Amino acid sequence: MLNIGAHLSSSKGFLNMGETAVSIGANTFQFFTRNPRGSRAKEIDPEDAAALVRFLEEHEFATLVAHAPYTLNPCSAKAETREFAHLTMKDDLQRMEYVPGNYYNFHPGSHVGQGSAEGIRLITEMLNDIITEEQTTTVLLETMSGKGTEVGRSFEELHEIIAGVNLTDKIGVCLDTCHVYDAGYDIVNHLDEVLEEFDRIVGLDRLRAIHLNDSKNPFESHKDRHEKIGEGSIGLEAMVRIINHPKLRGLPFCLETPNELPGYKKEIELLRGSVA
Repeated sequence: MLNIGAHLSSSKGFLNMGETAVSIGANTFQFFTRNPRGSRAKEIDPEDAAALVRFLEEHEFATLVAHAPYTLNPCSAKAETREFAHLTMKDDLQRMEYVPGNYYNFHPGSHVGQGSAEGIRLITEMLNDIITEEQTTTVLLETMSGKGTEVGRSFEELHEIIAGVNLTDKIGVCLDTCHVYDAGYDIVNHLDEVLEEFDRIVGLDRLRAIHLNDSKNPFESHKDRHEKIGEGSIGLEAMVRIINHPKLRGLPFCLETPNELPGYKKEIELLRGSVA
């Protein structure tokens, strides 16, 4: 079974996302916890959230992935920006308990000239302040493309963040195919070697989800521009190898390609038809 879905709008509520996912052939999905470019979060309807939980069980969905807003930067040089990240993530993790047992993915942030070591210190400090033993949500660090002063551009940086977190059973990694390819990990020609390197440095047991995206840019470009499946520099053949790789089977694959729902449906049909 290929666990695959797309990034869906949460504007019409939780249950609507589940129903929309089924309509495009998905058995998982990703959604923003709040305005991705702002700070506002829609008030949660407990009955709607409970209805989604029942719907997911009835339709045997894989684990869902919630995505933090892009404005969250826990390793900013500005104290007020770090405070916003702290308050936002703390609130998001509390809200995630309405749909327990899922994933919360975030971009580690940009150190803006402070250096990666200081960035990593600030990120782990925030995570240790926020993550609790009681939460059922696993927090995922997303692999980044390495543009500017991004933290998380290498497996080593992800390892350092994880090593600094106290409650390590509550943290994992979401691998973005566009990002790692742009960062210099050749998943087109050397997928096995990249996964072996990830396992050696981070541990494949930490890999919990995949953002399945082609790239508009060439290998090791250190940019972040997603492309539709098979229309970028990664290509369809590599995507098919990724979804069929024995070490990745069973993970939730979330499409973040530049598509509307009909486009996502076509990509899901294409990939389901490519399962070995």
